[in-house]
Amino acid sequence: MVESVRVAVIGSGPAGLYSAEALVKQSGGNVRVDVLDRLPTPYGLVRYGVAPDHTSIKSIARYLQRVLEDGAVRFLGCVELGVDLTRDDLLSCYDAVVYATGAMVDRRLGVPGEDLPGSVAATDFVNWYCGHPDAADHEFDLSVADVAVIGVGNVAVDVVRILAKTADELRATDVPQHALDALAASRVRRVHLIGRRGPAQAKFTTKEARELGQLPAAEIYLDPADLDADPADAELAEADRHVRGNLKVLAGWTAEPAGDRPRRIDVRFWRSPVEILGADRVEGLRLERTRPDGAGRVVGTGEYETLPAGMVLRSVGYQSVPLQGVPFDDRASVIPNDGGRVLGADGAPVPREYVAGWIKRGPSGVVGTNKSDAAETVANLLADLDKDPSPAPARTPDEVFAERGLEPVTYDGWLALDAAEAALARTLSRGDRVKLGHWQAMRDACS
Repeated sequence: MVESVRVAVIGSGPAGLYSAEALVKQSGGNVRVDVLDRLPTPYGLVRYGVAPDHTSIKSIARYLQRVLEDGAVRFLGCVELGVDLTRDDLLSCYDAVVYATGAMVDRRLGVPGEDLPGSVAATDFVNWYCGHPDAADHEFDLSVADVAVIGVGNVAVDVVRILAKTADELRATDVPQHALDALAASRVRRVHLIGRRGPAQAKFTTKEARELGQLPAAEIYLDPADLDADPADAELAEADRHVRGNLKVLAGWTAEPAGDRPRRIDVRFWRSPVEILGADRVEGLRLERTRPDGAGRVVGTGEYETLPAGMVLRSVGYQSVPLQGVPFDDRASVIPNDGGRVLGADGAPVPREYVAGWIKRGPSGVVGTNKSDAAETVANLLADLDKDPSPAPARTPDEVFAERGLEPVTYDGWLALDAAEAALARTLSRGDRVKLGHWQAMRDACS
């Protein structure tokens, strides 16, 4: 291994930090890593995607913190590729670059009415209650009585759970104060969770399903006919423990609720959204009933129903967005790659550029999946440097930052922000942390 190699990792979520860790470990300490992020905060979706009431999953940040505290790793926040630095800038001062920016936007439904006010990407709502500064000024009409959540993955279930909880249940979490105040004033009384396919194909975990059915302030109901619509489900459940666990939990939701709780969750499988209704804003959702076609897919039945809904939250999957100047597969929404080596238009590897995480493989797996994914990318990166070492970059990263007038937020800056959030929680008597959700407040805390 050539000594004094410096690598830039773009993105400080799990994929980026696992990549930094692998670079240090696999190189025997011969690599210096700069982890760049457009936000002043590290940890990516661990901070801004994991639900605030899922504190055990958030604890992964304590592991990732050790990566940032390694002497071979620097955190550089408030540095955005394509805005503050170009791809050429990076390649002029680093021996290699790893892109690990994740999947940041929701997939669209592609139905009429999708752009009406009140039709919202679930990621925007999640970012808001998780304190992402881009979403701090977003407004969601929680004065409506009915909300429809389209999708049956963990994110959809998280959104339903947050809508169905009381403010008191969320008070000890790190939800920003402005979001908690809005949730406390919510008039939402009924939340519909809608899946195009059947219960055996639901992507949420059994743990998430169990939590949803145990909310003190919300009743939950699933039509028994939806649970029994596909005879093949029993066979699938026998072969798949995840399906078996989900179906067992769902079976407990088929008793008609007593109606003595302030909120209700209706779970609706075998429904496909065909139109979001409304004149000037969302007023309802038109659904077509679906059925299994016997080949693992679903088809429409021609039976329709309309749900009242003042807000529709779309949660049908994440997708990555292109990075300026970096090859991108628009169809698959990933950076084309072979084992993490970025591929150009001719299908050949692009020298010194690599990719890890969801922007490498698509939005799949759990947080830990990124560790093996990053290890593969880093192994190929280091092998390439050993085989064909490039001349040392002409400039240092700090020289480039100075030329661009950049003053990145350092790890110490992040620790100052971290301490400010803990202090705010103590002031408000609200648990261990209350997030600062506005850009200026975060910058002030960092400095």
